[in-house]
Amino acid sequence: MKAGTDTYFADTYALIEFIEGNKNYEPYAHAQIVTTIMNLAEVYYIFCRDFGKEQAEHYYNLLRRYVIRIPHSAVQIGMQYKLQHKKAHLSYIDCIGYAIAGQENIPFLTGDKQFEGKPGVAFVK
Repeated sequence: MKAGTDTYFADTYALIEFIEGNKNYEPYAHAQIVTTIMNLAEVYYIFCRDFGKEQAEHYYNLLRRYVIRIPHSAVQIGMQYKLQHKKAHLSYIDCIGYAIAGQENIPFLTGDKQFEGKPGVAFVK
């Protein structure tokens, strides 16, 4: 992966905001976006639930090119982070994504209020 200021780890929240055309995400439209298969699974589930299988398939196929491998070390770091912040009720997937972003030295792009103000986070509502 080519890390840099134009690369962001997009969590599920950010991916859905991109899809739904949130204007606040327009500054990131030309950035290199990466995510994990687990974030893609969440997007697929949400679109199946809210819009049906056809829409879910469309966006799954559109976003799958942005999927990167989940390193074992990111699982470990992410779960340590989740444990350290257990009162915040962070999701497993978000903690792993946040760990990957940290390891790759790229911003974690999200609008999830639980990550607002955290180091390495590009917080966009």
